[in-house]
Amino acid sequence: MLGVAGVTLPNIGYGATQTEKIELKEYTTRPKVLFFDVNETLLDLTAMKTSVGNILGGRSELLSLWFTTMLQYSLVSTVGRQYNDFGIIGAAALQMVAANNRIKVTEKQAQEAILGPIRSLPAHPEVKASLQSLKNAGYKLVSFTNSSNKGVQTQFKNAGLLDYFEERLSIEDIGKFKPHSDAYDWAARKMGIKSSECMLVAAHGWDIAGAIWAGWRGAFIGRPGAQLYPLGPKPEINEKDLALTAKKLIKL
Repeated sequence: MLGVAGVTLPNIGYGATQTEKIELKEYTTRPKVLFFDVNETLLDLTAMKTSVGNILGGRSELLSLWFTTMLQYSLVSTVGRQYNDFGIIGAAALQMVAANNRIKVTEKQAQEAILGPIRSLPAHPEVKASLQSLKNAGYKLVSFTNSSNKGVQTQFKNAGLLDYFEERLSIEDIGKFKPHSDAYDWAARKMGIKSSECMLVAAHGWDIAGAIWAGWRGAFIGRPGAQLYPLGPKPEINEKDLALTAKKLIKL
């Protein structure tokens, strides 16, 4: 089931019975709306990682485990048709990781370690100039996050990003976390456009994969430690920061 630029290759997956032709898409038109993930994509998480690392006894190797546990249980909630604020799930996940490593962390301590720093995260150095260049080029910018409406408003106010976005969308309004396809479908409907007219800009491989599977276009920001999902579809843009991504988008 592999194909490149019109070349048909056999499907060598287990139980495969047919071949398929897959074209690499080369886009020359602009998406109607650029949707931006917030945490890590736009905002630098260093302060929060330091806070979480401290409460885990300085064990920095547990940070990635904490984040994946938080993502895992946000999806457990979505599949179970439940909803809790992403920060609250993050605190619960932090308690789980701490307990598994014989570190005592109370619910209050976990919430303070996450919710305190996350409200005042700075933007990555190139973000403001890049967003302004995209606005100047005529792009419509919308933030789209797993965080709460109030949370992202506070973050943008403290980071000085409020004026760059025409709208701020949170999955809080639908109660399903990204990368559930319903979240992307909802965001497209909210903006009154087709899925194919949407592009997600994100520093998370799972978010990019989810968006493209939902019919969106994708631009991956390869922040340190970020990787695309090898089994997911490849985005049309893959750059190390937002400045390089903006240059490619402006050329469309």
